[in-house]
Amino acid sequence: MTDYERRMIDLLTSTHPAWRYEHLHLPGLPRWWAIRYKPLRPDQRAAGARDMLGRTTLHRLADALAHHDEILRRTRP
Repeated sequence: MTDYERRMIDLLTSTHPAWRYEHLHLPGLPRWWAIRYKPLRPDQRAAGARDMLGRTTLHRLADALAHHDEILRRTRP
């Protein structure tokens, strides 16, 4: 992992603490994954929220997490 990637993971961890982050080297799959610690409610899933997000770059993963936050904001009780 590069220094840039470590800094991005630190930033993601502080910005999105409800997730853990994984870096995988599997052919044909995204490299970077965010996995939620806590399961989602059914209404959050119905709104499009996911327990796992995978993207090819950390920048794309950060964008996906920001979009995911918007979904969760709209489904707050």
